[in-house]
Amino acid sequence: MVKKMFLPKLNKLKKAIALCLTSVIAVSSVVTLTANAEDEIPYDTYNYNYWKYIVKTPAAYVPDGIVTMDQIGESTLSSPQDMCVSADGDIFVADTGNNRIVVMNSDMTKVIRVIDSFDRDGAKDGFNAPYGVCVSESGNLYVADSNNARVVVLTPEGEFVKIVDNPQSEILDDDFAFVPLKVTVDYADRVYVISKGAFEGILVFESDGNFTGYFGTIDVKISPWEKFWRRFASKEERSNQKLFIPTEFTGIDVDSGGFIYASNIDSEGKQAVRRLNPQGKDVIQKGENGNVGGDITFSKYGDYGGPSEITDVVYRGKGLCSLLDRKRGRIFTYDKEGNLIYIFGGIGFQKGTFMTPVAIEAISDEILVLDAERNAILKFKETNYGNLINDAVGLRYDGDETLAIEKWEAVLTLDENNELANNGIGKAYLTSGDNKKAMHYFKLGMNRKYYSIAFKRYRNDILAKNMSAIMTGVIIFIVAFIIFRKWYRKKSGKKKEEGLL
Repeated sequence: MVKKMFLPKLNKLKKAIALCLTSVIAVSSVVTLTANAEDEIPYDTYNYNYWKYIVKTPAAYVPDGIVTMDQIGESTLSSPQDMCVSADGDIFVADTGNNRIVVMNSDMTKVIRVIDSFDRDGAKDGFNAPYGVCVSESGNLYVADSNNARVVVLTPEGEFVKIVDNPQSEILDDDFAFVPLKVTVDYADRVYVISKGAFEGILVFESDGNFTGYFGTIDVKISPWEKFWRRFASKEERSNQKLFIPTEFTGIDVDSGGFIYASNIDSEGKQAVRRLNPQGKDVIQKGENGNVGGDITFSKYGDYGGPSEITDVVYRGKGLCSLLDRKRGRIFTYDKEGNLIYIFGGIGFQKGTFMTPVAIEAISDEILVLDAERNAILKFKETNYGNLINDAVGLRYDGDETLAIEKWEAVLTLDENNELANNGIGKAYLTSGDNKKAMHYFKLGMNRKYYSIAFKRYRNDILAKNMSAIMTGVIIFIVAFIIFRKWYRKKSGKKKEEGLL
C-alpha cells in the first residue's frame, strides 16, 4: 500500500531529475558552442577605456572567407598593392607584379575584365608596376602607374582617356622624381597623388592635368629642449640626431563632400590619419582620448609593442573611417568625432589574419583587406554587435538621437561596460534636454567634458524652475533682516539711554 502511494511521486521525481539533467546538458552544449564560436576568431577584439587600459569586447567583425584568383578562373595575383570599389560595386585590384588591373564583380565570384594594356594614339601601351588604383564619381579609372612615372586615366572598360604626369612648378626641387604610389579623385575630378619621397605633402592636379601644388603637408613639431640641445651640440652629435622632416602619406581616400582622408605612419602613435578640407587644413576630431593613431602606446600603462604603422585608410560613410595597421594587422575604426569604436584583425596564418596587409576597402556590410603576400583578398562580415554600433553611430551622424538610444542600449546588453555606448546615450539625452539622465550616462562613460556640460544645464534648469521660490525666500530674508536690524538698533538705543551699555 505504501509502495503504491509513493510510486507516482517517485516517478515524478525521476522525471524532474531527468528534465534537470537534460537542461544542464543543453546549457552546457550552448556554452560549448559559444566558446567554440569565439575560438574560431583568430584575433583579439578589444578597445581602450578612459584610463587607456585594454578592455576585451565582443567581435564587431569576423572572418568571412578569402578570395584568390585561381578560385574564380584567373591567373594568380602577384604582389598586389591597392584596390578600390566603384559606385556600382565592382572591385578593382592593382595587380602590381603582373602589371595589370583586375576587375571583379561585387561578390568576387567572377572576373569582369583584366586591363593590362590600352590603345594610345594608335599604339599599344601598358603598365609598369601599377601601385595605386581608384575610380572617380564619373566612373573613370585612375591608375598610379609607378615605374612609368604617370597616372593613367581610362574608361571603366579600359579605353584611354588621358595621362597625368611630369608636374612642373617652381616649388618642386630640380631633382624631383614623380613616382605615384596612391591616387584618389574628388567630385570635381581633381587628382590627389601620393608620390614616393614627396615629404612636402600630397600632389594635386586639376582635371586638365596641370599640377597646382602640394596639399596637406604634415607639420613637424620640435620641442624647446631639442632646439636648445641642437644649438649647443657638436656637428657629429647633430648628425646622429633624427632628421626633423615631414612624414610621407601612405594611403588616401575621399568622401562625397571632397574631404580627403590621408593616412601616415606616426612615430608617436597619436595621429595616423588626417581629414583635409579643400584648403588642405586638417579638421579631424580626435575624440575623448585625443588619439587617432591606432594602438595607444603609453609605457606607464603597459607595453603594447610600439605604435601602429597605418598603411591605408577607407572612408565608409556616416562619418566612419577605418585604418589598416601593417605592423599587427589591426583594423581600427573611428567615428566622425574621432572616437575609437572597435578593433579587430591580426597577423598570422589562420583564417582571418594577414601576412602583409596593404589596402582596405568597404562594400555593403563587409570589410575587405588586400594581402600582398597571400595574393588574396580577405573578407570580414559584421556581427550583431558591430551592426548595432555602426547603426548607432550612423543615426547620431544623421541627427536621429532617439533611435540611437535604442541601438546603444542594445550594445550595452552585449557589452555592459562599453563607454562609447554610455556616452552615446548621454549625448542623446543631452540633445533632448534630459540633463539629469545625461549626467548619469556620462558618469558611466567617464566623460568629464560632457558631464560638466550636462551638470551646468541641469543646474540652470533647477534654478529656472525654482526661481520664484528662491526670489521670494531672498526677499523675505532681506525684509526680516531689515526688521531685525531696526529692532536691534532700537533695543540698543534704549539700553544706552538707561546706562546699561
